Amino acid sequence: MHQNSQPTATVPTVPLIDLRAQHQALESQLVRSLRRVFASGRFVMGPNVHAFEQEAADYFGVKHAIGVASGTDALMLSLTALGIGRGDEVLVPTFTYTATAAAVCHLGARPVFVDSVAGGFNMDPADAERRITPNTRAIIPVHLYGEAVAMEPIMDLARAHDLYVVEDVAQAAGGRLGNAMLGSIGATGCFSFYPTKNLAACGDAGLVTTNDDRVAERVLLLRQQADASVLGGQKYSHPTVGFNSRLDEVQAAILRVKLPNLDTWNQLRIKHAERYRALLSDCGVQLPAPSNGGSHVYCLYTVRSPERDRLYRHLRENGIGAEIYYPIPLHLQEAYRFLGYQRGDFPVAERLAEEVLSIPIFPELSDEQVERVGTVIREFAFSAAGRAVEERTA
Repeated sequence: MHQNSQPTATVPTVPLIDLRAQHQALESQLVRSLRRVFASGRFVMGPNVHAFEQEAADYFGVKHAIGVASGTDALMLSLTALGIGRGDEVLVPTFTYTATAAAVCHLGARPVFVDSVAGGFNMDPADAERRITPNTRAIIPVHLYGEAVAMEPIMDLARAHDLYVVEDVAQAAGGRLGNAMLGSIGATGCFSFYPTKNLAACGDAGLVTTNDDRVAERVLLLRQQADASVLGGQKYSHPTVGFNSRLDEVQAAILRVKLPNLDTWNQLRIKHAERYRALLSDCGVQLPAPSNGGSHVYCLYTVRSPERDRLYRHLRENGIGAEIYYPIPLHLQEAYRFLGYQRGDFPVAERLAEEVLSIPIFPELSDEQVERVGTVIREFAFSAAGRAVEERTA
């Protein structure tokens, strides 16, 4: 049999993120920059790394910005530079990506999990205070999904208990809290430039920001196998055990092209978020928004729904990209079972894990794509409302 040759209608596909569009727009700049790198023959600790560090320091409003190999390494080097190690406790949100707690564990310290604030996603300062012990040395607030943490109570807590604050800014590059850039408030700021982030490399890359000269020197030393020559000492002399965590010259060159566009890209994310709010405010899903006087730069646009799993399937069936960040809070992960937590210990985070769903958001998202996502969610919402009425009247 011959199949019908007539074209069939297909559901428009809206990806969760499209990395190609950004690179196509910057292609000529990226190619020129990369050609210069290859022509120079400098691939490790070259001029682009040093230039990007200065440009990033200026942008984030800090004295020092130090390129490292990844966001996880930024956390590990920060904590090590602050003297955190075996026997110490570090407060970490349980509702976040595993890297935040893993960095603590790799140093022999103990992550102490903290619940999320009611009605939000970020760390609850009141719960953090309840979990402080004589062994607590640091606290890691995570600006989750791009929303600024309420840093004032975190900083008050740190001052009262002599704790270091290490900001995890992996999902919030370019965000602000008042006049302060995120990453400039704590003892250090830790950035990931993984390809899906607001400021994205074409591979792994990270950054440590700080206003503390001593901490900056320590991170500079640690990232290059603690070779004393980094700080003007003897080459191949190692005063401590270091890491191999250098920012690649290729990635630095790419980041230099992208950094001047970050504010524009974040404004586009905010524009899409505002349109989602207009489309979805009556759809029975809880929508994200800035709080605590801070910004939201929407690395992810994450809604909450008691029918999350059904909504997730509906979106996927209709060609809409969606993902769950994160389906299991850290205290219930197998990796952290040794800490002794149980289900029910962090009720807000546990409910978040059952309800959160991230829908498409990236700067190059078109107005038509935003409308398509909104239409599909509205169809689900009102069909779900109809089902509920039928069930009640049956």
